Amino acid sequence: MMFLPEAGGPSEPVAATIDRRPGSVRRTSSIDTGRPEGFGGDLVITARARDLRTATDATSVVINQVDLSLRVDSSTRQVLSIVSSPTLAGLDQLVGCPVGPGFRARVNEACPGEREAGTLLHLLLDDLPGAALVSGYSAQRAGALDGPRRRPGGDIGSNSGLARMMATQDDLCAGWAHEGTLMVTVRTTGEIPVSMGPPAPSLERHDDSMAWHPMPPLPAHAMRRRRRLDVVAPGSSGEAHRFDSHFRDSLMDQDGAEWVVHEYSAVGAFDIAAGRVLDIEANAHVLPWMECPGAVASAERLSGMPIAELRTRVRRELTGTSTCTHLNDTLRSLGDLEVLVGRLSD
Repeated sequence: MMFLPEAGGPSEPVAATIDRRPGSVRRTSSIDTGRPEGFGGDLVITARARDLRTATDATSVVINQVDLSLRVDSSTRQVLSIVSSPTLAGLDQLVGCPVGPGFRARVNEACPGEREAGTLLHLLLDDLPGAALVSGYSAQRAGALDGPRRRPGGDIGSNSGLARMMATQDDLCAGWAHEGTLMVTVRTTGEIPVSMGPPAPSLERHDDSMAWHPMPPLPAHAMRRRRRLDVVAPGSSGEAHRFDSHFRDSLMDQDGAEWVVHEYSAVGAFDIAAGRVLDIEANAHVLPWMECPGAVASAERLSGMPIAELRTRVRRELTGTSTCTHLNDTLRSLGDLEVLVGRLSD
């Protein structure tokens, strides 16, 4: 494995989860990806999400929660089985569908109305392609992947499927820029460098057992994608609603130590009457390569954008080396802001 610590991105993980505010709703989700049968075995995915309302008197009520379990073929990425609790009709139509390009469109066909309703189950299903893609980092970090090697003469050898795939994604995002650390290293050495994030501070709160929904211990070589989105009601008439969002990908190594792979946060305000984002500020806390933070400014393009159009417009308009796929997924999740305002008074 090739490590390039000198080319790493920001490495300042979030140290603690913020306090829950009276008069707020907190939406949290987690997607755990593991291979209990080894790196050659199926990918087993366990996902959970919850909406929690904190009233003005600081009492808490769980509004809704959902569990989702999948088994995915590690070579074809096709869904082998999928179940949810509560049960949702139409999920069985996703069996045989690859968790990758086209998966979200298939979800919208199989589960009509879930996206528009901003449900917890849709949040999890919509986040699966990114979580499944990132799960490959655990095998890379453990040295379980046969990395490509250059033959004498300079051409990349036959065992280079992953490198060839990456070449087709040139300029996909800031971290995959043609002249960036990652892609230059792949082209010049035939190897895919491994990024090294910092140890993961715990996000659970000892003084607030409801800060996050319950999650089991993460087993060795498994990865966890977790999100938090707080929506806070205005303190007085004329003020705007506020939001505070946090996203983290982390890995549990073979020694039981958790490491951060990606981490973003975003805060801002929105006008619920007009249905638009007013302002937003994103921050990159942990990213693999020094070019990655160049994507942060792209979040400002959401200012003035209709909330109902966020999920579609972010995918369509925020592309290329000025953006980041992980930040984009975080920005797309803000499409649920209006739904969460409704939860404030449910």
